Amino acid sequence: MSTAPHISESDPLALTKAELARALGISERHLHTLDSTGRLGPRAIRLNRSVRYVRSEVEAWLAAGAPPTE
Repeated sequence: MSTAPHISESDPLALTKAELARALGISERHLHTLDSTGRLGPRAIRLNRSVRYVRSEVEAWLAAGAPPTE
């Protein structure tokens, strides 16, 4: 049984914070903490008040073992 987060092909090209947190199995608050401290690999795309994460970047980050950013 695999415990890795799964993002299906039917998911949108960009994920909201809630969708990414749900896929990673963490809270939105923890996702925000990881993002603000530079430990979240995929960069957020900000459009006014909307925040999205590119699905292909998230998948690549997870495939690489979710390393922290420098």
